[in-house]
Amino acid sequence: MKAPPLPLWRMNRVRYDRLVDAGIFGPDDRVELLDGLLVAREPQGKRHAAVVVLVHAALEKAFGRAHHVREKKPIALDDRSEPEPDVVVVPGRPRDYLDAHPTRPVLVVEVAETSLPIDRLRKGSLYARAGIADYWVVNLIEEVLEVSRQPVPPQSGSDWKYRSVRLLRRNATITPLAAARARIRVAALLP
Repeated sequence: MKAPPLPLWRMNRVRYDRLVDAGIFGPDDRVELLDGLLVAREPQGKRHAAVVVLVHAALEKAFGRAHHVREKKPIALDDRSEPEPDVVVVPGRPRDYLDAHPTRPVLVVEVAETSLPIDRLRKGSLYARAGIADYWVVNLIEEVLEVSRQPVPPQSGSDWKYRSVRLLRRNATITPLAAARARIRVAALLP
């Protein structure tokens, strides 16, 4: 006999932030709030960590001073989700976010190996639902950049998703939607 599914209790982002502010979660508690659920974040291996640094450097060069590039920092997507993407680009400077997490990133990037299905499907759906127009997954398994654009709402029981998903190989270039003059070599984002 199969065990019945466990009932889940969802929390909102305000309550989650209160728990963080009260010190309930410390630096060793690797969790993030996704669609009202506390989800364990994958530990970073050496390749993953190195690629996050490569992506950060490439995006800082592409976006310049009008935007701020953040690593592993929360973004407030909606009242149920506060993920901590590997790299995110937000308007303004760091001091603009002293009182609240960013809510309107112009680009979200996840670096994925073991987390690939979660980054593609679960997080991709959350980012699409939040209206993130430019979502990239650096796929370390196939060594490609997956570029997702044009969020579309669910149809007949499906989740939010992106209408356009392109796979770019090492020799391609990519232009972020919010940095129309920038050209980034995909090879600069891969190990």
